Amino acid sequence: MMIKCMIIDDEPLSVKVIERYIADLPQLDLLATCSSAIEAMEALKLEPVDLLFLDINMPKLSGISFLRTLQNPPLVIFITAYPQYAVEGFELEALDYLLKPFSFERFLKAVNRAEKQLENAQSETAQQYVLVKADKKHYKIDFASIIYIQAYGDYVKICTNEKTLVVKDRLSNIEKSLPKDLFQRIHRSHIIALAALRFIEGNQVQVGNIKLPIAATYREELMLRLKNP
Repeated sequence: MMIKCMIIDDEPLSVKVIERYIADLPQLDLLATCSSAIEAMEALKLEPVDLLFLDINMPKLSGISFLRTLQNPPLVIFITAYPQYAVEGFELEALDYLLKPFSFERFLKAVNRAEKQLENAQSETAQQYVLVKADKKHYKIDFASIIYIQAYGDYVKICTNEKTLVVKDRLSNIEKSLPKDLFQRIHRSHIIALAALRFIEGNQVQVGNIKLPIAATYREELMLRLKNP
């Protein structure tokens, strides 16, 4: 797999070493080299990356402080000449910590860890459908086609762009099969696809061509998700 990466380091000699190591690894695609955290913030707005090679000791904003500002940070390999920062770096769930000067072998080991973690994450999100049984048949329902799902006692109605299926199952079981970034429970009896949501009005939401009730306990959560996707 191709890994999009960025270097954030204010030391030219260090940058040259990292760039040379990256050039020797075909799985790495270097999108940008930034000399400060402020510059990196702007670069990440233009194009997100999978992996940061992040120096810790930088002027104005340290690498650690910069990482804390990111809401959904990519994988991070800290690069520094100061071993005392290691504990704090790992507390921020950094993937690895390279102490300058480091060898190509040590660099490659860190990159291999990043590649393995990204491959695992990719495989977890690869399935784009849920398999359900209705009318004595097994249906493959693409997540993108679902509008909403409604509970009916021991049954669940799945409304899609093409058809409506009634499945003998519980809503909580179906919910476990759904990716959290695409769906939102709005009521004890309803789950909606966020992509199908048209508007919220009072205690109702419109998804597709139907209005559904939204419970007060879920309304605030839904609003926060819409404001911070």
